[in-house]
Amino acid sequence: MNQPALPTLWYTRCPVPTGLGIALQHGWLDQAFAAQCTEVRSLRESNDRAVRESHFDHTLQNSVRHGGNIPALWARSSGRETRVIGLSWADEVQLILTRPDSGIRTPADLKGRRFGLPRWRDVQIDFTRAQALRGLENALKLEGLSVADVELVDFDINAGYSDAPATRGPGGTTWNNRGHHNHELVGLLRGEVDAIFLKGAHGAQAARDFGLHVVIDTGSHPDPLIRSNNGTPRTLTVDQHLLTHHFDAAVRIVDQVLRAETWAWAHPDETRRYLAREANTSEALVVTAYGEDAHLRLRTNLAETSIAALQDFTDFLARWQFIPQRFDVRDWIDPRPWAAAQELQRANAETVAA
Repeated sequence: MNQPALPTLWYTRCPVPTGLGIALQHGWLDQAFAAQCTEVRSLRESNDRAVRESHFDHTLQNSVRHGGNIPALWARSSGRETRVIGLSWADEVQLILTRPDSGIRTPADLKGRRFGLPRWRDVQIDFTRAQALRGLENALKLEGLSVADVELVDFDINAGYSDAPATRGPGGTTWNNRGHHNHELVGLLRGEVDAIFLKGAHGAQAARDFGLHVVIDTGSHPDPLIRSNNGTPRTLTVDQHLLTHHFDAAVRIVDQVLRAETWAWAHPDETRRYLAREANTSEALVVTAYGEDAHLRLRTNLAETSIAALQDFTDFLARWQFIPQRFDVRDWIDPRPWAAAQELQRANAETVAA
């Protein structure tokens, strides 16, 4: 049975390593939908704030999102009809940072000290606060401590994530997120708090630029549940309308993500450049934040480790009341597009081999 034409596919991703980001930089997603006369549009670059906000609340019909899982989990918990069609796990640094003169050398030394947390006032879901609390809780857990053992200090940010559209230039997309001008980092440098949490390339850059002491990098811990956070795993989600009425489009999306990742495995240098543009950072910081093997960490699947970690993180968000209610993430996953894309990849490989 023929499905109706899809006039517009909206996409969004976070400024972090994803297969979707590489597929977009290559122009492969546009090419994959050109034959169907489907326009592929970036919702983060829209002049309409409500459209941009769909990056977080997933209200826009016929859209795909690949990035941090907190907004996706919040949207699902809030009743949005979305489905996970892939999970990607690219480990990144998750740093508890202090000043060199703080006397804090291990997570155990955080007991009784002041920990700075961001608190965004004009947002639907404060994912920066949630990921910082997760990093703190996991670090303390390793020492038999809890968040109650430290003093939490809030740094209010009277802005929203979607206040201005992202812009696209020769170097890639520029993400207008004032969170990179980090209020709790300023508080740490001023001595108003004793420790903070930062992650990814910008966390690594702050640690380097200001000579901060890394108390612990939970992103390198051997236990995946300690490493699980907003970016581990990242969710590839679509709205239910797209799956129901344009299932072939969902398969095509996954196929292009897998194509981009397969290309990345064989092109480490080029991938590092792509990731640097995606994260608005340097290639050296890509290596620091995501590893020498960052190109090999781009793998979208539905691995049991990722599903278990996503459930554990969902339970954390519910316990801290970042999402309205707990839910079973397995019920949220639709494995059909990924399975169909896998078959498509195998068929294409056999055709090339023949």
